[in-house]
Amino acid sequence: MTRKARELIDMMQRRKVDILCVQETRWKGSKAKSLGAGFKLFYHGSDRKRNGVGVILKEELVRNVLEVKRVSDRLMSLKLEVEGVMFNVVSGYAPQVGCEKEKEKFWSELDEVMQNIPRGERVVIGADFNGHVGDGNRGDETVMGRFGLQDRNAEGQIVVDFAKRMEKAVVNTFFQKRQEHRVTYKSGGRSTQIDYILCRCCNLKEITDCKALVGESLARQHRMVVCKMMLVVRKIKRTKAEQRTKWWKLKKEECYVDFREELRQALGGLEVLSDDWTTTANLIRETGRRVLDVSSGKRKAHKETWWWNEEVQKCIQRKRLAKKKWDTERTEESRQE
Repeated sequence: MTRKARELIDMMQRRKVDILCVQETRWKGSKAKSLGAGFKLFYHGSDRKRNGVGVILKEELVRNVLEVKRVSDRLMSLKLEVEGVMFNVVSGYAPQVGCEKEKEKFWSELDEVMQNIPRGERVVIGADFNGHVGDGNRGDETVMGRFGLQDRNAEGQIVVDFAKRMEKAVVNTFFQKRQEHRVTYKSGGRSTQIDYILCRCCNLKEITDCKALVGESLARQHRMVVCKMMLVVRKIKRTKAEQRTKWWKLKKEECYVDFREELRQALGGLEVLSDDWTTTANLIRETGRRVLDVSSGKRKAHKETWWWNEEVQKCIQRKRLAKKKWDTERTEESRQE
């Protein structure tokens, strides 16, 4: 990000990018910084020489930010509300080959971030995973398309395993593109695919395109991966509430007496009801509305279940993951878990 902010914003405007995940920002601190033209960067880093992640939003979306979680200098998430839809953006930067302890910590933290996002909310991950998921998808059809690149390596297998575990789709691999638009990292004679966009498998149909951009010179080795996502907002058709007679007031003696007297007068003082039930029922209803009153017809505000708190949600998520593990392994340990 050093001395590149203005150039980056120009590229976002040209390419019509609303949200951008950035890695290796190499900026120290946890702040939100205006980059000009209404764009704002939310970033987190601990060292000016390495790592650092961030998310850049255009002006219209900045006002919709509800929550920012800065997990580490390799991982952060941001929650937005877009047209009534909760939308989570996760920016990640996985350790390179050989950094085993750092890799274990990164994937553990990413798992925790995913578990804390409710299933009904949208999630998009933009990350440099430093792994090759490979070409083809035999056995992994639920989370991968057929249009990856090269052979899968150990780091790429970790990405695929994560996608299966969290029911995520590796978006890059579902769109048939020329090889140049699949390459995300180019250095010397090497052309590889290590930067990916992931979303929930159930929301994959909302993404209409995904590719790596060719011809931008902002980063020497990495190419920006872009996808076009159209949020499907389901509008709930609300039925108009009816005004209801407050029959429950008959439990009060004074209301009961008044209602009985009014009804007797309406029936002409008859002690025995006539055979015409429709006429009698209408008289009873009209008397009830007049004596007992009616409700306003307005909907009551939804009251949140008092016990559905963060702790319970975490327990339920752990239970779901344990059930999946038991379904696949069928060991005594997984059964106990």
